[in-house]
Formats: sequence, C-alpha cells, structure tokens
Amino acid sequence: MSSVDLEKLKMTCGGRAMAVLTSGGDAQGMNAAVRAVTRMGIYVGAKVYLIYEGYQGLVDGGDNIKLAHWHSVTNIIQLGGTIIGSARCKAFTTREGRLAAAFNLVQKGITNLCVCGGDGSLTGANIFRTEWSSLLDELVQKGRITDTLSKQHNHLNIVGLVGSIDNDFCGTDMTIGADSALHRIMEIIDAIMTTAQRYLALVSALASGADWLFIPEAPPQEGWEDRMCARLETSRIKGSRLNIIIIAEGAIDRNGKPISSTYVKDLVVKRLNYDTRVTVLGHVQRGGTPSAFDRILSSKLGVEAVIALMEASPDTPACVIGLSGNHAVRLPLMECVEMTKLVQTAMNEKRFDEAVKLRGGSFENNWNIYKLLAFQKPSNFAVAILNVGAPAAGMNAAVRSAVRLALAHGHKVYGVHDGFQGLANGAVFEMEWHTVAGWTGQGSSLLGTKRTLPSKLLEKIAENITKFNISALLVIGGFEAYRGVLELFEARGHYDELCIPMCVIPATISNNVPGTDFSLGADTAVNAAMEGCDKIKQSASGTKRRVFVVETMGGYCGYLATSTGIAVGADAAYIFEDPINIHDLKTNVEHLAEKMKKDIQRGLVLRNEKCHEYYTTDFIHRLYSSEGKGIFDCRVNVLGHLQQGGAPSPFDRNYGTKLGVRAIQWISKKLTEHFRQGRVFANSPETASVLTLKRKVISFVPVTELKDQTDFEHRMPKVQWWYNLRTMLRMLAKYQTSFCDYVPGEIEHVTRRSISIDAGF
Repeated sequence: MSSVDLEKLKMTCGGRAMAVLTSGGDAQGMNAAVRAVTRMGIYVGAKVYLIYEGYQGLVDGGDNIKLAHWHSVTNIIQLGGTIIGSARCKAFTTREGRLAAAFNLVQKGITNLCVCGGDGSLTGANIFRTEWSSLLDELVQKGRITDTLSKQHNHLNIVGLVGSIDNDFCGTDMTIGADSALHRIMEIIDAIMTTAQRYLALVSALASGADWLFIPEAPPQEGWEDRMCARLETSRIKGSRLNIIIIAEGAIDRNGKPISSTYVKDLVVKRLNYDTRVTVLGHVQRGGTPSAFDRILSSKLGVEAVIALMEASPDTPACVIGLSGNHAVRLPLMECVEMTKLVQTAMNEKRFDEAVKLRGGSFENNWNIYKLLAFQKPSNFAVAILNVGAPAAGMNAAVRSAVRLALAHGHKVYGVHDGFQGLANGAVFEMEWHTVAGWTGQGSSLLGTKRTLPSKLLEKIAENITKFNISALLVIGGFEAYRGVLELFEARGHYDELCIPMCVIPATISNNVPGTDFSLGADTAVNAAMEGCDKIKQSASGTKRRVFVVETMGGYCGYLATSTGIAVGADAAYIFEDPINIHDLKTNVEHLAEKMKKDIQRGLVLRNEKCHEYYTTDFIHRLYSSEGKGIFDCRVNVLGHLQQGGAPSPFDRNYGTKLGVRAIQWISKKLTEHFRQGRVFANSPETASVLTLKRKVISFVPVTELKDQTDFEHRMPKVQWWYNLRTMLRMLAKYQTSFCDYVPGEIEHVTRRSISIDAGF
C-alpha cells in the first residue's frame, strides 16, 4: 500500500470507534499491545475504548467499557500481565452473552474490535463477528435498539493479536509473551532442572544445552529409560557435574501414557543414584516484565492491527496480525485456527511426525537440531573456530553447537584464542565434546576475541593453517569478522593455504554486519539497554517532570538506539542514519515541554553514541536543561559496556545454536565438494560467505557480493531494514509525522507449505 492511501485513511477514519480487549491467560507484552493499539487508534483520529476484564467486561458493559485517552496507556509498556484484565467468560460462549456484548458495543458506537488472546479467544471473536447481523436483528425485535441504529452499525470488523506464552498458534513466527516466558525459564534453568510448556521446553532445551527433553509432539521410542540413563552417565564421565532434563506439560510415551517429572526423578535416583530435584515453574512463566522482543513485537502488531481495522470493509474476513520474519503480516483468522487444531488431531491419532511438521518449520528445525547435537563420530577434516571483534552474547552458544555438530560430522575441531591475532600466533587448541559443556548460557566470548584484522598477519596465518592442517574456518564476530574474511579471500591469489571454506556468523551488539537482518548479541544488548532505561525511569517515580538523556552504544549504527527506544516508549532516539539539526532538537524540547504541562511526568531521549559529531550527549543534556528550565529538569546517563555484558537472552542462545549448526552443515558440504587429490582447495567466491538471515530466508552470501552493500567508513550496511520502525516510534510518541516510511502488512495465507518455513530464530 502506498503512503497516499495511508494518509487518506488518516483523514477518513475520524470519529470511527474501536475497542481493544485482552482475553485468556496473561502474556507479557499485552500491555505494549494495548498501548500501541490505543495510541495508533487515537493517532489516526478514531475513538478508542478499553474493555476491562476481557469478554466478561464486554458482556457486562457499563464501566467496563471506557473511552481511552493518549495518557490512559502512559508508562505501561514495561508492566507484565495486562492492565485492563483478562478474565475468562462462560457467558460469552452463549448466544445470550454475545447478545449482551453486541448491545454494549452498539451503545458506544463501536464496530471495530481488536482482541488479544489465544486461539479460543480469537475463535470466539470470529463467531461474534459472524453472528453480528443476526444479533442486531434480535436486539431490534426485542426493542432494545432502533432499526436506524442497527443499520448504522451493520457490520463488525475483527482483528486478532495472538497473546500466548506457548507460541502454539499456526501462521505467526512468534506470539506475544513467548519470548518473555523464555526469559523467565532461562533465569531459573541456568541453575536448576525445570519443566516447561511445549514450545518453551524445546527452545529452552536448545538454549540451556539440556541433556534430555520430553515434548508431547515427539514421544520417546520404547526403551527410552535405558538410553536416557546411559546419556546421563556418559556426560558425568566426560566431566559434567549437572544434568538438566526438561519435561513439557503433556509429555507422553508412544502408548499415550503420561511422563511425569516424579517418574523421571525416581528413575534417575533408582538407576543412577544421582541427587535429583524437581522444579515446576508453573505461572512464573507468565510473570515479570516483558522482554524487549515482546515489547517491540507487540508495538508492531498493535499498530498494524489498527491499520487493518480502519481499512476493513464488510467483505473483509477476520484476520490475525502475525509475524513473518521481521514483518507484520495479516493472516486469515480461521485458516490459522484450523491449522492449529490439526496439531492436536495428529497427536490424538498418534501421527507424531506429522504433529511436529504441523507445529511449523521453526519447531521442526529446533527439534532436529536438538537431536543432531546428541551424537559423536570419529574425526576427519579439521575446522578452526575463532571469535573476532567485540564480545557479543550468543557467541558461546554458536561455538558450542558448531563444535558438537562438527564432531558429529567426523571433523577435528580447533578453538582459536583471540581471533585472527591468535591464529597468527598459533594460539590453537583441540576442542572435544566436553570442552563446550555449559557454554550456551555464558556471556562474552570464552575463546577470547580481538578486533585485529588479518591483512598484516597473512604469512603467519597461512603457516598455522598448514601446521594444524586446518581445512575450514568458522569466524564468529561483527564487522571485523566480515571484513577479515574478505581480506583473507582477497589474499587467496598469494596464499594457497587460504583456499579453504570460510564462513562468518554475524555476532555484534551493533547489528551492523551487511547482508543480515539480525546479528547474534543484538537482542541481549537491546534487553540490557531496555532494563537500564526501565530502572532509570523508575528512579524518578517520585519526581515530577524529569527528562533523561541516555546514550547507547552501536557505533554509527542506530539499531540499538531505535529498538530500545520502541521497547521503552522513548520520546526520541537520535541516530546517525537519521540526521538531526538544531531545529529538530528545538522541536523535540518543545514537544516534551507541552507533554510535561499535562499528565506526562517523565521523558526519555536516547542518543546513539556517534549520531552527530557536534550534538554530543553532553550538548543535548545542556540544551534540554536550558530550554526546559521551569518546566522540567534533565539528567544524563551513559549505559556503556553493560550493553555487552550478562548472560545471553533466550533468543540469542537459540539463534546462536541454530546458526552454529547451519554453518557446520554448509562447511561440511563445501569440504566434500572441494576435496580433491588428498586436500581441500576452495577458491571460488561462494566458498567465503556470511551466514545471513533476510526475512525468513537463511542464506550464505559471498563476502565479495556484500562489498557494494557496505559503508566501510562507518562500518555498517548502506541500507538498514529496521529504519522504517522509526515512523512507528514517532507516532507512538505523538509526533505528527508522515506515513511515507510505514510499510503496512500483506495478507499471507496459512498453508502447510507456509508454516513449514523456518523463521531462522
């Protein structure tokens, strides 16, 4: 859709009424969705109502349906649960209940409804929409509304947002709340054994390096007790002091018999005499503050939901706003629901392999990767793994999966300390299966990393490749990793030793590696910056009218500042890619001053560390302090290296694990293709590649192809996919801005083929 269409939409929907409700179980991120729907609705000129206590509030009406204002959703983005309540409602499952709900909506003039909940809640919304005309006819017949009023509200538009910690709704890559639930699980699983939900169990197993996993969709084969105990014994022999077994809710064996945590505990104690403890997480998975991913996801989906509602006509089918790669898409609601039901049908009929496929490409790939990392074969080729650039969370997860799959493929694996400098110095050591035990949850880089580029070390690097008989390089790091492999490729004409497969896994908090949408470590960094900003805002909870200027890292790349800005509801985020001048700064100060005169008590302005040569963090702090004098005071905070530290987020653990596997699969293929006359000789461009994720497509792009896409001076891509998110950031901060950069979601049908595509994370 063009920007002109959206501007017309903004002009024509004034006075239209819409409402938002949350239903079913709480999911972290629901508040961010409510905030986005409310503010975007008001932004385009609609009247927005908040329905409290879910469908129960819709049935009861009265004070449960309240007109919202811009400030009704201020300072809620960081809160868990849902501020408008999420009660389950038996009455709405009856026609009488839906009749009462229809009457309450008509009384308020509401014909557009956004429902955030699970498949049951969304199915109920679709039934409500289907019955709408007959419900109004019945209200007219009973004399509760006039025929004129009925004709004025003759159709109901429905848009759904999937709020579920289980991530079990077909069609969308992620549901609101799933990432936050993984954060809660990983906070505990790093130290103790646990049980979890299905999707949560699988991703947690990958993210924690669990020894054994039970999920309903893939019951273990007969004799699993013997195999599990043998696996635990083997890990202890190799030096492990702790084993983790994850049991999903609903886990069963091949005969449909439930597998309980108590049974597994008693089995381990009886067979192995290991001290074994059980922890059931339960509702702790729903608690806590939402993650950065969920806040950004909810904001994107909420904005798109409003656009979809305002565009809808009587012929538009009910849709769900889902995530496809990094884009919001519109999915036919009932296609999603029907596909979701097929999973349970397959399980009931014991067609477990099909159930795994129906759960989607990401789920199936996660399960296959978990199984891949469980077995070891004799060695063959030698693969060297090194980290290059600044440390990034998730590096160790990628190293662990790469090491174990390389061993499983029959390769010898070398670890290299301190990047290209270590490779030149011969800081090379052999890595075994047990070497990387427990690495998944470790932050920073356990191999050690440096920014040194290889151009001045080529001779020594070539010598050590020969000395250790290295057949391939896996380089995990940021912009320097990409540039370093490019230098090695360009030196192949002088050094035959460099004619070996080389793969780069992008890993940097700056997310500035060309060719890929996401780099390892960026999600952890956004969460760290978000948590810092949350605490900064909280520190002023007892202070009126205060603005914080916060500096983020990221080099010249504004991804970290922009994403954090959306996650914390910032008033502005200054970045290098979006040049600012003194007039922009003046406008921002005046905008904040106006907000401070009303209900807003705190403001937050983010500045990327290299956004402007002269408008430094100190300058902006002084400007805001001066211009805001008498209205608000100003404080400054530099987040610094806390954005690099800490344990990796569940996203980065899982993403790193999957990238490590993909990289070794590619390397193994190249080694086979280029093995001739007793040696590996690979000198074509495609044998030196970056592992990239674009939308939902994982590719290996030659470093030579990425040169034209690279701004080498500023160490980042020339075009940034996330730049369009800045329009949403401005709109949700109440800036009058053009829709020019907003790209509305496309309609995607939900089929077996569409759900089979792995999102990559």
